[in-house]
Amino acid sequence: MPRGRILAAMSGGVDSSVAALMLKRDGWDVVGVTMDLFGAQGDLPGKCCSFDDRMDARRVCDALGIPFYVLNMKDIFRDKVIDPFIREYACGRTPNPCARCNEQLKFGALMRKAHELGAETIATGHYAVIKGGQNGYRLFASPHKKKDQSYFLFSLDSTRLSRILFPVGEMTKEQVRTVAAEAALPVSQKEESQDICFVPDGSYSSFLIRNGIETPDGDFVDPGGKVIGRHRGVIHYTVGQRKGLGVSAEEPLYVLRIDAAANQIVLGRKTDTFSGSAIVDSPSFVSGRAPAAEFRATARIRYRHPGAKATVHADPSGTRLIVRFDEPQRSVAPGQALVLYDGDEVLGGGWITCASD
Repeated sequence: MPRGRILAAMSGGVDSSVAALMLKRDGWDVVGVTMDLFGAQGDLPGKCCSFDDRMDARRVCDALGIPFYVLNMKDIFRDKVIDPFIREYACGRTPNPCARCNEQLKFGALMRKAHELGAETIATGHYAVIKGGQNGYRLFASPHKKKDQSYFLFSLDSTRLSRILFPVGEMTKEQVRTVAAEAALPVSQKEESQDICFVPDGSYSSFLIRNGIETPDGDFVDPGGKVIGRHRGVIHYTVGQRKGLGVSAEEPLYVLRIDAAANQIVLGRKTDTFSGSAIVDSPSFVSGRAPAAEFRATARIRYRHPGAKATVHADPSGTRLIVRFDEPQRSVAPGQALVLYDGDEVLGGGWITCASD
C-alpha cells in the first residue's frame, strides 16, 4: 500500500540516490527534485550541485522510474547563502555556508515547495537519525561518526523533523555504495566532494575577490597591540591559521583574532589560541527551548571537532548563550556554528560571535 507522496532531494550523489531507492522500495510515492543553484550554464561551477550533478540525478530517477523536477533556487541561494558568506568573511569571521544552506534551502525553501508538489514529507541523503516519541521528534548523530552530518542540522526543530526522513542515516558509506551497485544505479562509484560548492578550488579569498571584495593591507599585531608585521588583507586569513603569515618569530605564530574594523590581525603563540568560553547568538533548540537556564552539554565548535564538555548559560531573552568549556578549546572562530549535544542527541546550537579566556 502506498505510504503517500514524498519529495526526495537529489544531489546527483550516491547518498541521495540510495535514499530515493529505499523510499521507493518502502512503498512511498517518490518525486525526485534537484535544486538549480547556479543556472543551466553553471555560472558558479563546483564539484557538487553542478549541471553534471543535475544530469546524474535525472539518470537515477529515470532508472528508478520516478518523476524528476529541477527547482530554480538561484536567487534564494544567492540571497541566503552566498551573500551572507561574503559579508561574514569580509568582516573577519569564518562562516559556515553548509549549515545555512540546510536551514534556508533544503529544509526551508524546499520544504515549502514540497506542498506545491503534493508532498508533506521530504527526504535527503544526510547521515543523521530522527526519532519520534511522546515528547516530539528528536535528532541524533549517525552511529557512524566518520560520516555523521548532524552538526549541520542543528537548526531543525521538532515540527520540521516530523516531516523529514533520512533513509541512509544509520548506514555506513560502504553499505550505501553496495546498495547502489546491487541496484545498478549509475552513481554507485561516484566520488563525493568535500568542498564548498561555490568555492570549488578551496580558495575563499579568490572567490571573494571575484565577487568584488578586496581588503587593504594592514598590521599584524601581538596580543599587546605591538605591530609585528604586515598582512595582505583580512580576507586572506582565518582564526587558527599558522601557515602563510610571513612573520618571523622564535616560535610559530597563529591567528588569534581578526579585527576587520581596525584592519588588524592579532597573532600569538599556540598557547594563546585556546579559549575558555564562547558567546553564541541566535540559538535554536530542537525542542523549541533551552533545557534549562543553565545546563550541561557537549559542545562542538566546528564540523570535525570531537566535542568538549561545557556548562551552558541561556539568556532569559532567548537570544544568546554563554558556553563555558571545562577545558579551554583551540581556535574558537566567530562565525562558525556551535552545536550542543547530550550524548548523541542534538539539543540545538547557534553562531559563535566571540571567544574569551
